[in-house]
Amino acid sequence: MPIFEYKCSKCGHKTEFLEKSSGRGKHVCEKCGSSDMQKLFSGFSVGQSSPDSGSCPTGTCPLS
Repeated sequence: MPIFEYKCSKCGHKTEFLEKSSGRGKHVCEKCGSSDMQKLFSGFSVGQSSPDSGSCPTGTCPLS
């Protein structure tokens, strides 16, 4: 099961939840208890590498 990142619309707290990609789970903010959570698009889910990894997608490529 993939991990999805959510942001609370009330307090702005971000957290991750493990869920089926086709599922629409109802999540609650662990900080304020609000159930108004927005699913975010993470860099990993859209195929972007992190800024620290340079041109190597895994970040473990040997330096030239």
